[in-house]
Amino acid sequence: MSPLDSSGRSKTRVDPRWTLVACVLASSLSFVEGSVLSVALPAIRGSYGAGTQEVQWVVNAYLLPLSALLLLGGALGDHFGRKRLLLIGTSIFALTSLVCALAPSLPLLLAARAAQGVGAALLLPNSLALLNAAFQGEKRGRAVGIWAAAGAAAAAIAPLIGGWLVGTVGWPAIFYINLPLALGAIIIASRFVEESSEAGAGRTDYPGALLATLGLGGLTYALTLWSATRSFTGEAAIALAIGIVTFAAFLWAEKKRGLRAMMPLSLFANRCFSGLNLLTFLLYGAFGAAMLLIPYVLISSGGYSPVQAGLAMLPLPILMTSISPTMGSLAARLGPRIPLSVGPMIVAAGMVLAVLVTPSGSYWTGAFPMILVMAVGMTIAVAPLTSSVLASVEEQHVAMASGFNSAVARTGGLIATALLGAVLSSKGDELFAGFHGAMFVSAAVAAAGSLVALTMLGGVKMKKG
Repeated sequence: MSPLDSSGRSKTRVDPRWTLVACVLASSLSFVEGSVLSVALPAIRGSYGAGTQEVQWVVNAYLLPLSALLLLGGALGDHFGRKRLLLIGTSIFALTSLVCALAPSLPLLLAARAAQGVGAALLLPNSLALLNAAFQGEKRGRAVGIWAAAGAAAAAIAPLIGGWLVGTVGWPAIFYINLPLALGAIIIASRFVEESSEAGAGRTDYPGALLATLGLGGLTYALTLWSATRSFTGEAAIALAIGIVTFAAFLWAEKKRGLRAMMPLSLFANRCFSGLNLLTFLLYGAFGAAMLLIPYVLISSGGYSPVQAGLAMLPLPILMTSISPTMGSLAARLGPRIPLSVGPMIVAAGMVLAVLVTPSGSYWTGAFPMILVMAVGMTIAVAPLTSSVLASVEEQHVAMASGFNSAVARTGGLIATALLGAVLSSKGDELFAGFHGAMFVSAAVAAAGSLVALTMLGGVKMKKG
């Protein structure tokens, strides 16, 4: 129900179109922060006089709580209200962005980045769940397509904007740009978005939420340490053991709780839901590795400036912004199997084209074909994947499903990043050789995602409304 003023009229003028705008603005905060720092890290390192391993935590401090708390964010939205959690998460993100920009020391910056991750974990799954509640049928597919396209486009164009800001204004500006986005999302959501929740669905599974957070947190922390040190230390081993044990305890607790669980295990009896999340893990892991490596290689050994590297990635936001909405509604009519089989395979083909990228090669005969083909594949796959995950579960599980799927996507990207230490430490011709090898492996992983779609999504009919 919408809140009432003293005359008994609703203070909230519900409008699905404005709901879409608010959700896009809020979720773009998370997508942008996940990629913009790639071009700002050298400047941040120089500003604080930090070592390379220390400054890696500027990225990892954000990813750790984001990966670990997405499930809890979705569950809290289910129970207490998705609009409320969207507003809380966006407010946290805005406040901590200001702290990041003004941080006088690296420890304070890391603490603020971790708090940003908490805010993102609250706003991201609930923005998608609000869209699911505001639209029906093919309109829902198109809205989710716009949401997915806007997020992917924001993440792809962020390095270009970040590179320009770092070079002209300074690295704190990459955090200041979050403030107008957050303010716009808060104002629009407060006025035009209707509250949505499933308070009767047994979502107050706090033991499950705690165990899930500890389990994912332990696993993510172990991978973060591995990525930072490029060796499996005793601390990483302890974190991994804690993660495995607590995640096993989480599965036991969820099985015992049954349908009242935060993550009902019965959902995984749904072949479509299981397949979609496995596909998400594979595709986003492969794509995350590519998105880290391509700008890094172009800047480090290809002679590109940060702005030029951002410009090189422009085929991604252009294609995804223009075509993904159509793919979302098309998937609602055809089902997920065809686009989710074709898209990852095209992404894999684009990754194989990385062999064309050489130290002396031109952009148009090297990086451009690779990026363009990858962009086509992701454009085909992203919106159908997102909308199909939502459609594969009952209404009361939507926020949980979106949170779980987002956690799976980020875990895939984090694992991929953890495996790239040897490549990132190389230089010159050795860097290009490692880049080609890593992209071939990523291509195989993306192709495996296509195989998952072919074998696990066949015959599934997604619900329409």
